[in-house]
Amino acid sequence: MTGTANANGAAVRFQRDGFLFPLTAMAPGEADSYRRRIDAFRAANPTGRPFREVVKSKSHLLCRAILEIVRRPGILDVVEDVLGPDILLWSTGLFLKEAHDPAYVSWHQDVRYWGLEPHDIVTAWLALTPATIESGAMRFVPGSHAGGLLEHLDTRAEHNMLARGQVVQEPVDEEAAVDVLLKPGQYSLHHGRLVHGSAPNRSPEPRYGVAIRYIAAHVRPTRTGDSALVVRGRDRHGHFGSDRIPSGDYEPWALELSAEVHKFASGH
Repeated sequence: MTGTANANGAAVRFQRDGFLFPLTAMAPGEADSYRRRIDAFRAANPTGRPFREVVKSKSHLLCRAILEIVRRPGILDVVEDVLGPDILLWSTGLFLKEAHDPAYVSWHQDVRYWGLEPHDIVTAWLALTPATIESGAMRFVPGSHAGGLLEHLDTRAEHNMLARGQVVQEPVDEEAAVDVLLKPGQYSLHHGRLVHGSAPNRSPEPRYGVAIRYIAAHVRPTRTGDSALVVRGRDRHGHFGSDRIPSGDYEPWALELSAEVHKFASGH
């Protein structure tokens, strides 16, 4: 399945399962080029903060390479099939697992702490390196988006990559879970309520993934001061402030906004 998926088929499968994959955004060589640009961006980190923390929220405002990725037609065409023609980019995060990294993501629902209503929200997760079982690929629980929000516990566990270390409290049917195996340049799309997680990277190579949070333009924030960026169509509702477009990497205003969003997500 490619980024030019049939609209009706994609929407039906997404409504049933809560996810779509594998989808194609770019060729493997182009994905590798983006990975190398992100490596250079990482090496230039001027903040003194851990890189994973810096790129957890609004990373597209900090890194021009990620800003280019979120506008890819191969991604937006499928997102439009699911959300409709008017699409806002709410946030992005770079999920980097080093080689032999104990970092993991516990079972959770994305929208549990995001403060967005209604849940017409999807995450596109683009692989810039192979996402395999050994490297800690995501796992989806099919159909788990169909209910409401589940209770989560904030664990703040040491190696949990989530800001609060949040984990769903209801038992998860792990035997039903699907391994989201992706080649460089491929991506998955999942609903904001879908239960998902990932294991540590046991491979000798790092795993790079860019998580892109798209919302339909009618979605409303439940907290003041939230912002987003129009990436397709129009914003006919004006529920969000407009994110600025950076002219380069690590602009001071973007660093300040990213830190504020991370602080909110962490519950501090």
